[in-house]
Amino acid sequence: MAAEEVIPVSEHFYILSTSPLIDDRTTVLKHGDTFAVFDRYGDVEKFGAGELGIYHQDTRFLSRLTLKLDSGRPLLLSATIKNDNALLVVDAMNPDIRRDGDEEVMISRGTVHVFRSKFLWNATCYERVRIHNHGHSAVSLYLSVAFGADFADIFEVRGTRRQLRGRLLPPRVEDNTILYMYEGLDKRFLRTRIVFDPPPTLLTEGEARYDMNLCPGGEEEYRYAISCEVEELSAANSSAAPRMVLRYGEAAQKAESALQRRRAGSPAILTSSEQFNDWLNRSIADLDMMQTETAYGPYPYAGVPWFCTAFGRDGIITALECLSINPDLARGVLTYLAAAQAEVDAAEQDAEPGKILHETRPGEMAALGEVPFSRYYGSVDSTPLFIMLANAYYERTGDLRFAEFIWPHVERALVWIDRYGDLDGDGFVEYARRSPRGLLQQGWRDSQDSVFHADGTAAQGPIALCEVQGYVYAARLAAGRLARVLGDQNRADALADAGADLRRRFETAFWCEELSTYALALDGDKKAARVRTSNAGHCLFAGIATDEHARSVAATLTSEASFSGWGVRTVASGEVLYNPMSYHNGSVWPHDNALIAAGFARYQLKEQAVSILTGLLDASLFFDQHRLPELFCGFRRRRGQSPTLYPVACAPQAWASGAVFLLLESCLGLSVQGSRRKVVFSNPFLPQSLKEVSIRGLRVGEASIDLLATRHEGDVGINVMRREGSVDVEILK
Repeated sequence: MAAEEVIPVSEHFYILSTSPLIDDRTTVLKHGDTFAVFDRYGDVEKFGAGELGIYHQDTRFLSRLTLKLDSGRPLLLSATIKNDNALLVVDAMNPDIRRDGDEEVMISRGTVHVFRSKFLWNATCYERVRIHNHGHSAVSLYLSVAFGADFADIFEVRGTRRQLRGRLLPPRVEDNTILYMYEGLDKRFLRTRIVFDPPPTLLTEGEARYDMNLCPGGEEEYRYAISCEVEELSAANSSAAPRMVLRYGEAAQKAESALQRRRAGSPAILTSSEQFNDWLNRSIADLDMMQTETAYGPYPYAGVPWFCTAFGRDGIITALECLSINPDLARGVLTYLAAAQAEVDAAEQDAEPGKILHETRPGEMAALGEVPFSRYYGSVDSTPLFIMLANAYYERTGDLRFAEFIWPHVERALVWIDRYGDLDGDGFVEYARRSPRGLLQQGWRDSQDSVFHADGTAAQGPIALCEVQGYVYAARLAAGRLARVLGDQNRADALADAGADLRRRFETAFWCEELSTYALALDGDKKAARVRTSNAGHCLFAGIATDEHARSVAATLTSEASFSGWGVRTVASGEVLYNPMSYHNGSVWPHDNALIAAGFARYQLKEQAVSILTGLLDASLFFDQHRLPELFCGFRRRRGQSPTLYPVACAPQAWASGAVFLLLESCLGLSVQGSRRKVVFSNPFLPQSLKEVSIRGLRVGEASIDLLATRHEGDVGINVMRREGSVDVEILK
C-alpha cells in the first residue's frame, strides 16, 4: 500500500479509506446479528479498506471466499440482489481454459455457465453453485473454493491496531466439514463451521475441490453452509457436536416465510412515478434488512458494514421517519432503549442516570474495554429524542398501556436533562466528553472538527448545540402531553411552561440576524458559533423556531450556498471549513434533509419541502439499486452529471432508508392519530413528478383504510378508497 493512499487522521475511530479500490461495487446481505459484504463475484477478497467478509456480532468469521474454475476466476456476467435483499445471484462463465502450458484452448470461454445464489439465515450463509455445460462435447474440469477466517474485530477491520489478540487454533478437517477456531481474550470461543453437500472430491484446511466430468447439457450442483458459532470458553469443547445446518432449500423457505410475516402488517405505497417507486421499494427492502429482532422487539441497526448494531439516535430517528407506516418499529426501539437506559454515573462510558444509549457493541474489543462502546452513552441528543418518540408513538397508536409502561423511563430522561444535561446551570443542555476514549463531539455531526467558529477555530466545551435545545423543547412539550394523558395535569403544565421559557431564551442566545439562521452552538464561554449549518433546520423540525425566523432559516437552507441541487449541505459553501468531500462539513445526508423537510412542512413551507424531496429523488436515480447511502459529497449539481459518492459511506443505512417516508409524509402533511382514530392531511402538496400517491392498508388502531392522493393544478385531492372500522379523515387547508 503506497504511503500517499493513507489518510492521516487523529480521530481515534475514524474509518480509514486506504485505496481507490474502495469504490468497487460490493453487495451486502444481513440477517439478525450477521451480515456479509461480498465483491461483485460473490467472493471475499482483500481490496480497498478490506471490509469484505462474513461478520457475526461485530467479528469477521470469514475473511476469504474465492471460487475458481480450474485455476482461474470465472468471467462475471451479472450479479443481482433480489428486490427484497434476501438473495444474491451471480451469473458467470468460464474463461478460455488451457492445460499444463498447452497453447491449445481445451475449453472455450462461454462453454460452462456458473450460477451462484446465497443468502443469510440464523447466523449461517447458505450458498448453492450450479455448473452447466452448454457445449456440444463433454468437458472435464474442477471447481475450487478457497476459505479463510481471521476473526478480526470490526474495529480492527476499521483500522484500529491492537496490542494483543486471542489465539487462532489450527483449522480442522472432519469428513465434509472445515472448522476454523479462535479463543478470544474475552473468554469466548468462536468457530466458523463450513459444511459441504455433497462432500468435495478433495478437502483441505483452506480449500474444497470438486472434480467434474460434464456431458453436453450436463449439470452439477454443490452446496455449502458457513455457520458462525459462539460459546463461552468454559463451555467450549473443540469436539462438540456440529450445529444443525439446514439444507439449502429448507433454509431458503424459512427465510422467505419470515420476510413475508414481517411485511404482512405494513401498508402498500404506490405512486404514479416509476422512479419514485424504485426509490421507495428499495428503501422498504433495506429497512426490512436492517430491522433486527431483539429480546425487546424489532430494532433498526444503523448501517452496514461499520454500524451494524443498535445506535440510540439512529434507531429513534429511523423510527420517527417510519412511524406512520410502521409504529411497531418505534415500540421496539423504545422498549430496547428503556431497558438499556443508564442506571449509574460512569465516566468511561459517558453515562449518567437516565441517559439514553448512544451505541452498543458485542465484539471482543468492546468486551475488553479496548474501545468504550460495549454500552456507550456519549450522545447528547438521544435522551430528548427518546422522549419525543415516546409521545409520538402514543399519538400514532393510542396505546395507553404502553404509555404507562414507558412513562417512568420518560421521567428518568427528564431528570437527566435537568440534572446532568445542563452542565453549567444556564438552562441549555450541553455536552463535554468525560471519557478520554469517547467521542469529542456528541451531536449527530460527531466528527472532531464539526463544531467550529466562523474563523475556523474549534469551539471549546461544554458545547450547547442549537438542535439539541430544539429537541429538549420538543421533549418537554411531548412529555407534558403524555403526562396529561396519564392524568397529571400539574406536571403537564409545568413542562409546558419550562418549554416556553427555553424557547424564549433560545431565540435570544442563538439567533444570528446577519446570517438569517441560528448559530450552530454556544461554546463554553457562551460565545455563539456563527456558522451556517443544516443543524438549524432541526430547530424547525422540533418547533422551537418562531414563524418569522423559520422562514428566514428556510431561505438560508435553500440558498445556493446551502442547497447543492441534490440536497442541503451540512455546512454552507461559504464557511471557512466547508469541504464537500468531508464527512460532516459540507456533505449531504438524506436523513438530515428529511428532518429539515419535515421542519419546513411544520411551518407550512411546502414548496421548500418539495424541493428537498425532488433533489433526493433525482439523486436516487444515480445510486446503485436506487439506494440512498448514508451520505454523499456536497458538490454543486452539474447538468448531465451524477452526485459524487463518499468513499466509505454505509449502504444500506437505516435512517437514510427511512428518509423517503418522512419526506412523503411531510409534503402530504400526513398525520396518523391513532389516539383520536383519525388521519389528517394538512395542506397536502405534491411535486409535479408525482401525480398520484396510493396508500393501501394503513392501520389506525383496529381500523384499516386505503387512501388516494391526486395532484391537481394548485391543489391535492384526498379520496378514501376503502375503510374498515372506525377511522375519520380530515383535510386541513
